[in-house]
Amino acid sequence: MSSEPRPPRRTPPPRVDPPRRTPPPPARRSSDAPRRVAVTSPRTAAARRPRYPATREIDEQTRLGEVYMHSLLRTQFRLALFVCTVLACVVCGLPLLFLLIPELREVHLLGVPLPWAVLAGLIYPAFVIGAWLYVRQAERNERHFAELVERR
Repeated sequence: MSSEPRPPRRTPPPRVDPPRRTPPPPARRSSDAPRRVAVTSPRTAAARRPRYPATREIDEQTRLGEVYMHSLLRTQFRLALFVCTVLACVVCGLPLLFLLIPELREVHLLGVPLPWAVLAGLIYPAFVIGAWLYVRQAERNERHFAELVERR
């Protein structure tokens, strides 16, 4: 015998057979069909938490209703604060403007000095337009609030 080591033997890769297809089961006759069974949950009698609409939460003045109303009031307050700030800036800013720019005091509009024409006549239509915009935005806020409450 020889003392030389033998080369390792190669083994062929394992043979993979394609999956076999089983023929479909024969068609059943209506008399052979299994009976259908209704499956129900054992918790059918469990009490479910009733879903209250958000309007009921508000009407009953619950904590959630308070949160909803507080959000609406905060939004409306922010809008009112903005409108009052603009109004204060206009009312206080016009006399300040006429004080700082004396040439504007000498301008006449239809025979009336400009400061008098602006403060006595032109400011009121601006207030009416501002009030109209305020009411429009407040109604929009209320519509968004109503949609939020109904969507819940």
